[in-house]
Amino acid sequence: MRRRSADARGGSVACGGRWADDGGELEFGLVLAARRGGHDDDLELGVAVGQSDLTAADARAVLDVNVVGVVRTTTAFLPLLRRSDDPVIINVSSGMGSLAFTHDPGRTESLVAVPLYASSKAALTMLTTQYAKGLKGMRVNAADPGYTATDINGHSGSQTVTEGTDAIVALATEGPGAGTGRFVDRHGEIAWS
Repeated sequence: MRRRSADARGGSVACGGRWADDGGELEFGLVLAARRGGHDDDLELGVAVGQSDLTAADARAVLDVNVVGVVRTTTAFLPLLRRSDDPVIINVSSGMGSLAFTHDPGRTESLVAVPLYASSKAALTMLTTQYAKGLKGMRVNAADPGYTATDINGHSGSQTVTEGTDAIVALATEGPGAGTGRFVDRHGEIAWS
């Protein structure tokens, strides 16, 4: 298992490990990219497959990471979170999982067709709201990093990796008593839809 130190003012956080299930062994990781100009490509998620080429195996792979993986990771960390004075869960979602955003011609999300990724992020959105209701005493929120320049999109994103982590860092560093069940991007709270 890999670990790096955390600093609320910057630095990087990483956690990794493996779990086994009927499908074999699956590696998981949680990464918060460096905020001091560093670059961290430890975790790239998503599968870009043409709509006519989609298979059940493709769907299973994407849902296993973006939904089932979140359930597994949350379940694994619940005992530790319950011992915390201020337990926080941040799910990295996307505007691509928003029905409103993907149908709004004024938004970038409406120009992209990635059915498996988008449907997995829609499912993650619902999972986040349900965890927020069911995990009393914990803050459970989702962050939309936005269209960030990474290897997965050929660095075509309109914002830097540092800008893409702004919402995640903001949620992670909020004080006790901040809200739960929210969807946040780098500009603030956005509507669930």
